[in-house]
Amino acid sequence: MRIVALAGGIGGARFLRGLREAIGPEDEITVIGNTGDDIHLYGLKVCPDLDTVMYTLGGGIHEEQGWGRTDETWSIKAEMKEYGVGPEWFGLGDRDFATHLVRSQMLTAGYTLSQVTEALCVRWKPGVRLLPMSDDRVETHVRITDEQGTRAVHFQEYWVRLHAAVDAEAIVPVGADTAKPAPGVLEAIAAADVILFPPSNPVVSIGTILAVPGIRAAVAAAPAPVIGLSPIIGGAPVRGMADKVLAAVGVEATAEAVALDYGSELIDGWLVDTVDEASVAAVEAGGIACRAVPLLMTDVAATAEMARAALALAEQVRA
Repeated sequence: MRIVALAGGIGGARFLRGLREAIGPEDEITVIGNTGDDIHLYGLKVCPDLDTVMYTLGGGIHEEQGWGRTDETWSIKAEMKEYGVGPEWFGLGDRDFATHLVRSQMLTAGYTLSQVTEALCVRWKPGVRLLPMSDDRVETHVRITDEQGTRAVHFQEYWVRLHAAVDAEAIVPVGADTAKPAPGVLEAIAAADVILFPPSNPVVSIGTILAVPGIRAAVAAAPAPVIGLSPIIGGAPVRGMADKVLAAVGVEATAEAVALDYGSELIDGWLVDTVDEASVAAVEAGGIACRAVPLLMTDVAATAEMARAALALAEQVRA
């Protein structure tokens, strides 16, 4: 079985770990990773979502945080602060710095982001094929209004520095409209037996991937069933502040509303948590097969059960 998953950061990475446990040794997973969260810091190219997937599946993630490296130290950040060089609000640990140095060095030498990601995965052995959504530069920005007036800030600044405390007025994936899918992305989608939308942020993770011209159309046209898992449980995001960016695109923060926003032309099946079982009928009325199952990723075993439920729904839709 060839499985393709569109994935953002922590939620996507943890789901993939469960998915990897749920499949057989002959099955293959291709992950199309969001690069809209990418940012340039200290002269380095930082790819938070790609790295979170790579570290999580490779056994190097800081489990409590869900991002960054385990057993991290912060000497470089402290030295940069002494020089008065920021930003102080974004933490890059010493071990993490090495990844960004290698990536930036290879990009400067002329390698593409796809090639760099493949090279980094040689060390981490994530057990999946990890592809960036595009080799072109795409950065998600958020329009806000604060004491400085109306302005656009990088999504990382909105999320990490401002903690989404200011209302998001618009979400703009800068560069997405002229970007091209990375090599292998469209081919993987077309050849997939199942396509999964993990419980990643539907606007700035999966939504940004779908904003790259050709990817949404490829998913919609794929013969494989497309199954999504709700990142919203009981009217609130499981992790993070997805409700803030959903409001910016006019979507209510409910499992039902997110499914219907994707629409039956894009997804064939949708899993909601058992607490949202009442929404199943409305989702199915929208032409999307829906089931209620436990969706809290409390551990790898529970996450693997979620993945099995998604694959089972794919088989039901296929039948």
